[in-house]
Amino acid sequence: MYDYIVVGAGSAGCVLAARLSENSRVKVLLLEAGKSDAKQEIRIPAAFSKLFHTEYDWDYRTEAEPATANRPHYWPRGKVVGGSSSLNAMMYVRGHRSDYDLWRQAGNAGWSYDDLLPLFRRSEGFSGTGADSDYHGSDGPLPVADQRSPNAMTRAFIAAGESLGLVRVDINGASQDGVGLTHVNQKNGRRWSAADAFLRPAMRRANLTVQTECLVHGVTFEGRRANGVSYARKGKTAAAQAREVVLCAGTIGSPQILMLSGIGPAAALSDHGIAVVADVPGVGQNLQDHIASGATYQCRQPVSLASAESLGNLARYLVFGRGPLTSNVGEALAFIRTREGLAAPDLELIFAPSYFMEHGAANPPGHGFTVGAVLLRPESRGWLALRSRDPAAAPAIRPNYLSAPADLAALIAGVRYVRRLVAADAFTPYRGEEVWPGAHRRDDGALGDFIREKCESLYHPVGTCKMGSDSLAVVDERLRVRGIAGLRVADASIIPTIVGGHTHAAAVMIGEKAAEMIATDACA
Repeated sequence: MYDYIVVGAGSAGCVLAARLSENSRVKVLLLEAGKSDAKQEIRIPAAFSKLFHTEYDWDYRTEAEPATANRPHYWPRGKVVGGSSSLNAMMYVRGHRSDYDLWRQAGNAGWSYDDLLPLFRRSEGFSGTGADSDYHGSDGPLPVADQRSPNAMTRAFIAAGESLGLVRVDINGASQDGVGLTHVNQKNGRRWSAADAFLRPAMRRANLTVQTECLVHGVTFEGRRANGVSYARKGKTAAAQAREVVLCAGTIGSPQILMLSGIGPAAALSDHGIAVVADVPGVGQNLQDHIASGATYQCRQPVSLASAESLGNLARYLVFGRGPLTSNVGEALAFIRTREGLAAPDLELIFAPSYFMEHGAANPPGHGFTVGAVLLRPESRGWLALRSRDPAAAPAIRPNYLSAPADLAALIAGVRYVRRLVAADAFTPYRGEEVWPGAHRRDDGALGDFIREKCESLYHPVGTCKMGSDSLAVVDERLRVRGIAGLRVADASIIPTIVGGHTHAAAVMIGEKAAEMIATDACA
């Protein structure tokens, strides 16, 4: 019998399990569907895309999307200790103050930016330069660092932005509008996931048990109170009991487990022969994701990441923790507003000193660079639903990309801005032929066609177990599942409206917030 069962060792789950186990009087069980994170490519920053489509990746596909040329979209998600923080580009980008204030304005007490900034700072071990210390923590377990060996073209991107009037900023500081180097979750040039930062030190504690390769089949109940989980491990079924269960299985996994457990839209559950424990219509709804387009160019000099894996660069990395293998690929960022009257930037520009076409799978030979334009606040909303009662079967995922016309208009504006940026003098030594969209695509119609044909996810799905008090809310502001005692969700699925940043930082904060609330409620 445990006090707490945490399902999922991703960004939030690692934080939550570590923080809960700080109390030696409680017993914590952490269950992870994936394997250990011992694989070498996980540690090498520039190698992250080599983990795509492997056993460390859930390797999801969406349904064919009508507004994006009827294409299904690839969604990599970490199936490994550390979750997607063991698979991502290590970009630590919290988002805009207004993102979190909007959560609070929707009725979620305790979730404004001012409420959450201390939690961001608590997690953070910031070692960068030129940042505002009021917005960063220096003593937390999660390293947030400057790039060790930024590419020469990355400096050109920043200079080009400044020539267009963008201000050099600390992306996680007082103002997001502007341009700057990406802060990364690295230590001495190596990836430092949520597992490295939080979980591994905590695993020395006798009161924390971590089990890998455990596929949770569902939550178990005594009446309308959760009392444990059932799961399969290496072909054998098992069960564990606790006084509280917390789902940290992510935007896809957490709603799937809820629905398999009988919590979700009653009619849909009944169609699959699942007994309804609680009719919660919002489970699987409110799906949001960042979608990206942009432009890719040939590089006139052999300075891109195309040669990062040379023997010399491998030696630099292994001996000194420096060189192009320390690159997170998305080395610099800019946040811009495409029209007047916006409360916050609506586009993020990500600079990669390499080709990054179709998730890196369609890169041509030679040297190139990419400037991605990311839609930060999509109006489009999607959903996910069970395909079957089989816990190993991926759910149906329908993000409804570009279903709102304003989303396509913003991305077209983004491609036009990228072209202006790359035309700046700072890029003259590097700028070659435009590969994507291609110089022949000039008007809005042609650019819109290109975006529909080539846009892809930036891997930030959120919202399918929405926090709030409206009819689609799945959890309340203390992350308790509606209508069920002893059950919470604590991961990116609870985000009601997507942040204008990257979701790893927000998920770590959610883990911190959940641990704080659970400890407080246990003493009440």
